[in-house]
Amino acid sequence: MKKSLRILSLVIVALLLVGTLFGCGDDTSGKFVLGGIGPITGTAATYGQSVRNGAQIAVDEINAAGGVNGVKLAFLFQDDEADGAKSVPAYENLMDQGMQILIGAVTSGASVALNDAVGKDGILQITPSASQLEAANQNPNAFRVCFTDPLQGVAMADYAYNTLGYKKAAVIHNQDDDYSTGMYKAFVEEFKKLGGKIAEDVSFAKDASDFSAQMTKIAASDADFLFMPIYAEKAAQIIITANEKGVKLPLLGGDGLDGILEYLTGDNAKLCEGLIYLTPFVSTDADPKVQAFTETYTKKYGKAPDQFAADAYDAVYLAKLAIEKTGCTDPTKLDNAALVAAMTQIELDGLTGKMTFDASGEPNKGAKVAKIENGTYVAQ
Repeated sequence: MKKSLRILSLVIVALLLVGTLFGCGDDTSGKFVLGGIGPITGTAATYGQSVRNGAQIAVDEINAAGGVNGVKLAFLFQDDEADGAKSVPAYENLMDQGMQILIGAVTSGASVALNDAVGKDGILQITPSASQLEAANQNPNAFRVCFTDPLQGVAMADYAYNTLGYKKAAVIHNQDDDYSTGMYKAFVEEFKKLGGKIAEDVSFAKDASDFSAQMTKIAASDADFLFMPIYAEKAAQIIITANEKGVKLPLLGGDGLDGILEYLTGDNAKLCEGLIYLTPFVSTDADPKVQAFTETYTKKYGKAPDQFAADAYDAVYLAKLAIEKTGCTDPTKLDNAALVAAMTQIELDGLTGKMTFDASGEPNKGAKVAKIENGTYVAQ
């Protein structure tokens, strides 16, 4: 009997530790409950961790200032490993815990997988970083903080052609990733429309780890630059291979390249010097709001925040404004329809820019680009 009780006690302790790790041990009683879903483990973990961390800072700030309409916030977070099949049960777990506003999912595929459930429940969804079109335009109760994949492709084609003066592009994309293919298609179409030429066009499968063949083709092309509409981890591998194959082209990409210096350490970090990517946030921006957030984030988590953290911070403040707009002071009476309606009536001057929303769920705000200079991300 003693042995059984001891085992049971160990199991309970372990479950409590897991709950605390992922924000599930928070007391939600008498609070407005925000829930987040994203990868905390797996190959995309850096994005989910940034979102969770950025959102938590916003929640802590709001609670320290007295909460929303006099009511504090609770923040719960579930790991989905950037897998749509895991995001659905994560969502259901959060709903069982009383989630009233969803901050997420973080990645596009996982967010799209939630469309049916989110649409049926009518809960307000604000994704910080799911940039695939279908992640926000399928449900009237879904909104996003980040830019869409096609918008990024068009913006970077225009920047490459008109601002940088490049006329011939080499492109590499992940053929199995919606984020990558969405941006790739928009970029190619817009670059050609502007008068540019696609000097080389190569792709790779999701699990690829050898990019020698693709870089050999690009090395033989007459491209002016290499456009990489992909996430940072794969991009880092490609950059290393490009160097081995003698590809010395300027590098451009979308917001998925944010944080690439985490994957290129030591001498390899020099390989991405001069890389330019689209982003709504750069931690070195002189804006006082950005610097205050960067200081807090760095002190708490030991590194500077990326745009995923900033997007999540803004998402929480959007939720705050929406709740305030409803005038609700009783968490048990928070109305989904009123929250959704409020989103088109608010304006946030956030870390990622001033933004408003219409019924499409897309943010109305300007795009920025950043450049890696001397091993630092610098706003352009």
